[in-house]
Amino acid sequence: MVERNKILIIDDEKEIADLVGIYLMNEGYSVLKAYTGKEALETLEKEAIDLAILDIMMPGIDGLEVCRRIRKDKNIPILMLSAKSEDIDKILGLTTGADDYLTKPFNPLELIARVKSQLRRYLYLNPKNSRETYEKDEIVCKGLTINKAIHTVTLFDNIVNLTPIEFDILLLLASNPGKVYTVDEIFHIVWKEDYLESDNTVRVHIRKIREKIESDSKNPLFIKTIWGVGYKFED
Repeated sequence: MVERNKILIIDDEKEIADLVGIYLMNEGYSVLKAYTGKEALETLEKEAIDLAILDIMMPGIDGLEVCRRIRKDKNIPILMLSAKSEDIDKILGLTTGADDYLTKPFNPLELIARVKSQLRRYLYLNPKNSRETYEKDEIVCKGLTINKAIHTVTLFDNIVNLTPIEFDILLLLASNPGKVYTVDEIFHIVWKEDYLESDNTVRVHIRKIREKIESDSKNPLFIKTIWGVGYKFED
């Protein structure tokens, strides 16, 4: 079983912590929550956390102090959240050791994209912290990264939002670069059903994938059409 990245959400506003937790769990992450700075530091002592999402404004030990204490012996990514938008707050957060900063209210998709970006940098730039399964389950080609373990696709660190079927088609082709798959083979492998000649489903999905990962979908860099045969992934 592939080990999931563990994220600690630290926010005294339970509703926000719960909402962020739902978004992260939907992306396949393991989530822990702490509603005070003290609780957060205790959790960090007991659990192997991969990334912390940390609110600045908390009673007792505030987010800035929690960040300072984390940085004394841990180099995990820290994403700070704050209701304040003044530059001084952002500067304070980053100078105390945070890796990124988001102002409330934030776009959930942006939060997820930043979490994934920080985890990628952490795991790749710190090999001793990298989980072997994470690296082993990634396909990287010309700026495109496909992670089989957590079902994510990024293009130059920008998240690409694929449907589950689109992801499975891309993963199939990219796992076997250079191999030409017929439409019938793709349909049978991905949908696990027999292909009907009149069904244009695969071609429609290929077109949608190209629109999302290709700079010019009419002259694709990744998914090539082999006329009269099918498709292949160009590495």
